[in-house]
Amino acid sequence: MIDSHTHLFLCEGPEAEVVAAAREAGVGRMLTVGMDARTNPAAIEAAERHEEVYAAVGRHPNEATGFDEEAVIEIARLGAHGKVRAIGETGLDFYRDHAGREEQRRAFAAQIEIARELDLPIVIHARDPEDGSEAIDEIFATLDAGAGGQPVILHCFSAPQRVADAADRGWYCSFAGNVTYPSAEALREAAAQVPEGRILVETDAPYLSPQEVRGKRNEPANVVATARLVAQVRGVSYEELERTVEANARELFGW
Repeated sequence: MIDSHTHLFLCEGPEAEVVAAAREAGVGRMLTVGMDARTNPAAIEAAERHEEVYAAVGRHPNEATGFDEEAVIEIARLGAHGKVRAIGETGLDFYRDHAGREEQRRAFAAQIEIARELDLPIVIHARDPEDGSEAIDEIFATLDAGAGGQPVILHCFSAPQRVADAADRGWYCSFAGNVTYPSAEALREAAAQVPEGRILVETDAPYLSPQEVRGKRNEPANVVATARLVAQVRGVSYEELERTVEANARELFGW
């Protein structure tokens, strides 16, 4: 199994123990995702310490305040590291007001361009207020206009109403532990609809622990619980889903 999106630098306990627990659970590859100038180097350092760990670097939309040309240069520099396999997470978050919308847009557009220059996938964070779609609609429009042919990963997929649109664009949809929550029926229906060659699973650890360990801080080992549920709603065995997501991640991240 793989974990297409985690944050090892935020997980509880020593990093080596977290990685070892994932390995014991059968998680053979994971992408630890930087969020800002402090955690991008930490993600790369974790990838250097562990064979099964790879990194993504970028500026989270909630950390977009003050994004400038120096930030562009630094992300591009780090993105050239041999164990960096994606740019992000980037995108738009209109649920929180940690960064202004114009600053988020500027950071998002710049990271799309970096991904194109480095020929790397783009990891997308999208969050709207309840019952809203402004951020996700703008993200789709921005990517349509600027991403070219770069692979796109809709991390922690949370826009079931747009699953067909994502499929039409050939984008990857990655499902996190919230797909297992009793109230997430629409997400489960979306997970059943994603084309076989475009589905991924993740933890987004330490957030969004799957239902069976809800209330505890998440970690990469728990991606197995999410994958079991996704396999169930897709009507396939766990082993078949495992082969599918491992192949998708291998093609996408080149690991």
